[in-house]
Amino acid sequence: MAYENLILAVEESIGTITINRPSVLNALNTATLQELKCAALEMQADDSVKVIILTGAERAFAAGADISEMMPMTAIQGAEHGRMGQDVFSTIENLGKPVIAAVNGFALGGGCELAMACDIRVASEKAKFGQPEVKLGVTPGFGGTQRLPRLVGRAKAKELIFTGDMIGAAEAHRIGLVNSVFPPEELMGAARKLATQIAANGEIAVSLCKRAINQGIEVDLGSGCALEAEIFGLCFSTEDQKEGMKAFIEKRRAEFKRR
Repeated sequence: MAYENLILAVEESIGTITINRPSVLNALNTATLQELKCAALEMQADDSVKVIILTGAERAFAAGADISEMMPMTAIQGAEHGRMGQDVFSTIENLGKPVIAAVNGFALGGGCELAMACDIRVASEKAKFGQPEVKLGVTPGFGGTQRLPRLVGRAKAKELIFTGDMIGAAEAHRIGLVNSVFPPEELMGAARKLATQIAANGEIAVSLCKRAINQGIEVDLGSGCALEAEIFGLCFSTEDQKEGMKAFIEKRRAEFKRR
């Protein structure tokens, strides 16, 4: 598929999706959201890709949804738009491959929600995060009221959402919204280093770990542990499990084949 708003690249098992609308700080209009879903599914289907990095061109990761597009919407259209964005972000969240958000600048509104749909967030020291929707007379609509409390806790999420305040990378790291912070010139190298480290492991095992965490966090501890046991057992039906444990015994590097 040809993309108008994204740039896709694959190099050494790492797929990179770059949102490329710098003139509007990579605002997420409907066309861009639809392209993001297609790109995510394309990366999922590409067997050469083990880890995905999502970032933005130039000064922003994504500075929110496209306000000019949303302004004339009716209540019904607004709800449909919210469901559409939620579907795109849920697709990214539930991919069978890890997704790292490399947040290089503004991640506001829908941009912050997009980053939260990724598995891991690394940020530039210049990155800015926030859910400023209340300043526009609306609520977050692409999952912000649900994912932010799960990441930073209910009270802090309410503070950020109720005030619409923007926070810097250091504060985002302090409250657990991002995993690590790097100088701007080191961000993509750090993201690729992390992706390479993940890609070296058993691909099936990493995918199953993601499933166990994502599904288990939504249920009680007992149910989550039961799910984990089932997924743990599934690993023993794979060639990768045999190879990984044999390589450990033989004190060599495992050669995983995604089987």
